[in-house]
Amino acid sequence: MSSGTSTSKQTSRLQWRVIDIVTAAVLGVACGLIFWVWNTVGYAGFKAFDALTPGLGGLFTGVWFLGGVLGGLIIRKPGAAVFVEVIAASVSALIGSQWGIETLYSGLAQGLGAELVFLAFAYRRFSLTVAALAGIGSAVGAFILELFTSGNLAMSLAFNVIYLVCMAISGVVLAGVLSYWLVKALAKTGALDRFAAGRERFQTA
Repeated sequence: MSSGTSTSKQTSRLQWRVIDIVTAAVLGVACGLIFWVWNTVGYAGFKAFDALTPGLGGLFTGVWFLGGVLGGLIIRKPGAAVFVEVIAASVSALIGSQWGIETLYSGLAQGLGAELVFLAFAYRRFSLTVAALAGIGSAVGAFILELFTSGNLAMSLAFNVIYLVCMAISGVVLAGVLSYWLVKALAKTGALDRFAAGRERFQTA
């Protein structure tokens, strides 16, 4: 195979199709509705655990990272994680989020965190490990943003360490592992047959 043909296939693999855009938008809206519910349910858990030990509330943050990881695993194109997470954050904010416009900043930071992990693997690997790392990346993105927007920079080192670790754990479980198995479940239904994530079930059968 010539280098020109190889480069052409690589470019084609990373190019967005109309179906990618539509699916990413639908995923973003769906995740936005989940975020909207979690804004009440998850935040209540966040506050309760934070009252027990400051920073422990981070265990409830992973659901808010779901969009970026899920988008990256399904679309598998540059920008997918950011696109889906920002759409989700926008939907959450429009429906009614207690954080207002800051929800969009969070979506961007969380999406970028996941995006950088998929980029590090050149959009070629989408294993459970990569999904978990993307969940951690999203958590780190959120953590860095909150250092400045939520005043966490003025908090103690102990609080920030506990908070970051809890966010990372939540990112692994509620964003990484959950997204990975959601993609597997969707693939089995045939809903993802027009995506590499769906065609893999035939290759491993």
